[in-house]
Amino acid sequence: MRETTVTRGDIALHTRVDGVDDPAAPTVVFANSLGTTLHLWDPVMDLLPKGIRYIRWDKRGHGQSSVPDGPYTMGQLIGDAEAVCDALDVRDCVFVGLSVGGMIAQGLAVKRMDIVRAMVLSNTAAKIGTPAIWADRIATVRAQGLEAMAGGIMQRWFGPDFCATPAVQPWQQMLIDTPLEGYLGVCAAISGTDFFTPTSGLRLPTLGIAGSEDKATPPDLVRETTNLIPGSSFALIRRAGHLPCGEKPEEYAQILTDFLTRTGTVPHVT
Repeated sequence: MRETTVTRGDIALHTRVDGVDDPAAPTVVFANSLGTTLHLWDPVMDLLPKGIRYIRWDKRGHGQSSVPDGPYTMGQLIGDAEAVCDALDVRDCVFVGLSVGGMIAQGLAVKRMDIVRAMVLSNTAAKIGTPAIWADRIATVRAQGLEAMAGGIMQRWFGPDFCATPAVQPWQQMLIDTPLEGYLGVCAAISGTDFFTPTSGLRLPTLGIAGSEDKATPPDLVRETTNLIPGSSFALIRRAGHLPCGEKPEEYAQILTDFLTRTGTVPHVT
């Protein structure tokens, strides 16, 4: 494991490399959801294949990355992903994006075909919500703060079984610890994004993953976006919400491993 900082202008992006720390190795890049850090992926990391370089970073306004004044744009978030990939010599990767991370995946795949060879669109869509819904979310969070809303957000992030256990507490704390300006900045970026047309022009191996209990990006929404790309596949994780990698890590890791195998990413062992 190696932690590093990627600088893009006056923005510092906290980045972590796990697995094989070699640009020549097959590479998987992870992009996180709103209100989470790169530790979103901790539950699955030890369950994934060996021999691969795994890269993740904290979005601007989240975790240990810089918190510039908002609002942010999706173009800025995609540019940050591009900067991380260029700094670490990433080419022909499998890009795994969850929620807003899946929007970043779509945008980067359109912009940089040399970086993204295949992608996983997890609990995401070409368009999430409406500007009016996001304007209401921004106003409410600014007025009440994340702590007051954390319980309701957990109900969207996870299924009822998981929410009834103490395992939900670290995730709730991760949300509460998110800088307010960073959270609101990314909300604004999601609000202004509609990738239906550019995503429908993509031609690359794609897997969609949804949680049956996801109230933020329901399975039909994820499937609709995944189906924009010919030849794509879709997996449904039952009794899981918006963050199935945290709620059902074994099942999530198996689905991801199967996709990495199908796309030739898992190194061949003789």
